[in-house]
Amino acid sequence: MKTSSALTSGCQDFAELTAKLKMVDPNAAFVDVGSAEHWVCIPEDRCEQNVRQFGAFTCELYAIRDWLLKHSVRSVAMESTGVYWICLYQVLEDAGLKVSMVNARALKNVKGRPKTDKHDAQWGQRLHSYGLLRPSFRPQREICAIRSLWRMREQLVRDASRCIQRMHKALHEMNVLLPKVISDITGKTGLAIIKAILDGERDPVVLAKLRDRRIRRSEQDIVRALQGDYRSEQLFLLQAALKQYEFLGAQLADYDRQIKQRLGELPTVRTLTDEERSANQKAHLSDLRRRHNVPSFDARSLQQELTGMDLSAIPGLSSSLCLCILFETGLDMSKWPTEKHFASWLGLSPNPRISAGRDLGTRTKKCASHASRHFRQAATSVSHSHGHLGDFFRRMRARHGGAHAVTATAHKIAVIFYKMLANSEPYHKVDQTEYRERVRQHQIRNLEKRARRLGYRLTLPATGTE
Repeated sequence: MKTSSALTSGCQDFAELTAKLKMVDPNAAFVDVGSAEHWVCIPEDRCEQNVRQFGAFTCELYAIRDWLLKHSVRSVAMESTGVYWICLYQVLEDAGLKVSMVNARALKNVKGRPKTDKHDAQWGQRLHSYGLLRPSFRPQREICAIRSLWRMREQLVRDASRCIQRMHKALHEMNVLLPKVISDITGKTGLAIIKAILDGERDPVVLAKLRDRRIRRSEQDIVRALQGDYRSEQLFLLQAALKQYEFLGAQLADYDRQIKQRLGELPTVRTLTDEERSANQKAHLSDLRRRHNVPSFDARSLQQELTGMDLSAIPGLSSSLCLCILFETGLDMSKWPTEKHFASWLGLSPNPRISAGRDLGTRTKKCASHASRHFRQAATSVSHSHGHLGDFFRRMRARHGGAHAVTATAHKIAVIFYKMLANSEPYHKVDQTEYRERVRQHQIRNLEKRARRLGYRLTLPATGTE
């Protein structure tokens, strides 16, 4: 336990450490956020007691707001502690204050400074007033609202997939091998057969009559698959999973309506023609038939109206995936000066580490960004494509492995995404033949350099084709 003399010595070291720094923002405050209490520190010259403790109830949040405004605070920083900062952030933002959320890693303890909530608030306020705290990115409030809805929708999609897995398990434990003859048991044929089973039908011939004409497997194969060992407990589990799946489907429809309504309230950049809207609607209906987890509204038309261009033209990015990324990054790319800053924020850029002249590796930094996950998903989807990104993915995979290939390709897709939004430029498709020729010329130059280092000279055939 620290004595009073030790605390006094620590405070003196703390004051000496920051005495020579130049103040950038004299009206800055800091909030040490907690689940039950918040410690707020304002500049020392504003009042006698410049550090106060507040509770976490809503009335206390309003008290923090009033106290900050009373003492002419204009800028507030707070650490991102769980979800406890969100309500306070919104209250202060609504009051017209400039609020910054900072990473807790930027507030590490300094030797000689006592570790208490009060001293953490003082240290954060000092760093913020000197401009040493870098704010984390947060989209505008309208995008944040849609982002919350979309993230919950993604969770519902994952829950629905678990329900399908439970139905698979119940059927397999009764040796009803319906998933072996039908690719999707939640399609028209699969649901019709499952509901008939739950209604008491056990004759496989009668159940096989429910087969849709588009099913590839024959009716005889389905009859053999439906000759199972029906158990009451497994039928109960199958029924429970089906009810939960249908309930989640209804909830997804409600979320889609709410998201579509809020997207319609955002300002649009471009108005689509009737021909473009009709083509997008046809593509959307095709997506609905192939995938059940896509939104029920026309995502392609909405993102074209919001951004003024078709981001889904980028290889690997579907219309719904474009919206996923826009909900995480927002529509304003000016938050990142260049595409390199954008890729670094996503955690898709190399992070070189060198100490004492020794290379410690260039692995990308750990990042929990949802947008980064979406770009990696897009990179995985182009692994088998025939475009230039597919060629790049396969070349990186052959040289460095699959994980490196995903990151490198996701970086390329993110750069294209940034340039399209930042410069308002449409996507220009790269000719694959031209791309392969550029890669070939690059490989030739590398071979020439290697030959010169070994004391040789590389000579190409006259035709230049070998």
